[in-house]
Amino acid sequence: MIQVSETAKKQVVNLMTGEGYDAATDYVRVGVKSGGCSGLSYELKFDDKMDASDKVFEDNGVRIIVDKKSFLYLVGTVLEFSGGLNGKGFVFNNPNAQRTCGCGESFSL
Repeated sequence: MIQVSETAKKQVVNLMTGEGYDAATDYVRVGVKSGGCSGLSYELKFDDKMDASDKVFEDNGVRIIVDKKSFLYLVGTVLEFSGGLNGKGFVFNNPNAQRTCGCGESFSL
């Protein structure tokens, strides 16, 4: 399961609405791809469709879909949002990551 903090939820709903998505019916697609300075990087985008192999979660009113391959890397992850002067935007707190880069956008196992 992937959890969504309250601050991340507010930002997700705001961004989805701004891009023409409906947070009540559409999804946040979270994934992992090869790349980044630590080997794997996170992907986050909005989607109005899900594939047959996607895992579906709902936490804190946010509907999340994850492809089967990425799910193995993301189990237990908490999606947070860091704002303010030194904020990074969306932050993935992934208990499976053994090493992360300084920017927090990539990791390795």
